[in-house]
Amino acid sequence: MADSRTPDTRTRLLEAAAGLLAARPGEDLSMRAVCEAAGVKMPTLHHFFGTKDGLLEALAALGVDRLMAGVPPHADQDPLQGVRELWDAHVAFGVANPGFYALMYGQPVPGSLDPAEDRPTRALTELALQADRQGRLVVDVEQAVAQVMAASIGVTLRQIVLDAPDPELSASAREATIAAVAGDAAEVVHDGTSSEASRLLAALPEVPEGFTPAEAALLRQWLKAL
Repeated sequence: MADSRTPDTRTRLLEAAAGLLAARPGEDLSMRAVCEAAGVKMPTLHHFFGTKDGLLEALAALGVDRLMAGVPPHADQDPLQGVRELWDAHVAFGVANPGFYALMYGQPVPGSLDPAEDRPTRALTELALQADRQGRLVVDVEQAVAQVMAASIGVTLRQIVLDAPDPELSASAREATIAAVAGDAAEVVHDGTSSEASRLLAALPEVPEGFTPAEAALLRQWLKAL
């Protein structure tokens, strides 16, 4: 067997491990089986990943890359619509890749998730911050992110456990969750006046030049009303 230690070998090991995850979702991943599938010896796997935990961490990072690749760009669009698209990409990835998803979200270790380092959570937080700047959240940003992440993970794991995609359940849970964090503002902004008001509110400094704090607060109140 070839036993090269080039970066290509690391990629081959990850792809081999990903293939085994896909073929045997939920089962324990054998390092020996990964080596055999990649055509390398065990010391080569240890060279690149150290322990089995190192390999699993690299696989989880690969899973995040693939999940985020399915998220449409949301620049200059309604942030709550961006939340919908992120939810849909999250669920679609999990249903299509149950082995990866179980590794990423189905085997929790207490205290192991850092929201600041988790890319899906960061993307959701950016959208929630935009919605908050537009005055469209009825809860704080941290609570909005927690509710959306918890609900989307729960919906995805249910479909995986039942091995039965349920797009109606996902859409219903998505809209109920967004309504819970955004209230009446959950609807996508369509008309021109409210769109312009939302953009101005998002770009408004804390106290615009030439305004007193009271005037800035009144302007922000008017824009939220629009």
